Amino acid sequence: MQFHFYALISRMRYITRWGLMRNTFTENIQEHSHMVAVLAHALALIKRDILGGEADPERCAAAALFHDASEILTGDLPTPIKYYNPDIKTAYKQVERVSAEKLLTMLPEQLRDSYKPYIFEDDPSTHDIVKAADKLSAHIKCIEELKAGNQEFASAAAQTRQALIDLKLPELDWFMEHCLDSFRLDLDELE
Repeated sequence: MQFHFYALISRMRYITRWGLMRNTFTENIQEHSHMVAVLAHALALIKRDILGGEADPERCAAAALFHDASEILTGDLPTPIKYYNPDIKTAYKQVERVSAEKLLTMLPEQLRDSYKPYIFEDDPSTHDIVKAADKLSAHIKCIEELKAGNQEFASAAAQTRQALIDLKLPELDWFMEHCLDSFRLDLDELE
């Protein structure tokens, strides 16, 4: 029997993000998920090693790698549509859940319980860090687009920044204070 889970995961590179926006560079969900994993790992390390809190950086990174996996089957629904009203948001969450359940059935039964916490982000602490990393990744995309002169992302940058502030996570606040401005620099300025 062939299991299609990994082949489908590899197709994340074909799902483009920011479909309603004019982009100076495209971003797919595979690239996005990698960046979210890097950021979730960083936020968890900051929480644990700098701020003295409880966090599991490896679990956060793994959950982040799969946080948009359901979009392989659903596509990326743009945020203005996804959150247009509570009914659409609820219906789309159900579509994502069905998609995630279908993905799990594409694994050998012995592996399903191991992947389930990552596909469904069922640990509240991990979920909060991955959610913050996801929003942070979106904000960084906005910063990079603005840096490239694309004013199309000005409103999105303001909205994502406010969403980050509203999360009120100390590890996120620390990252924003100590790391975020680096994304505005060019390569020579980073060295």
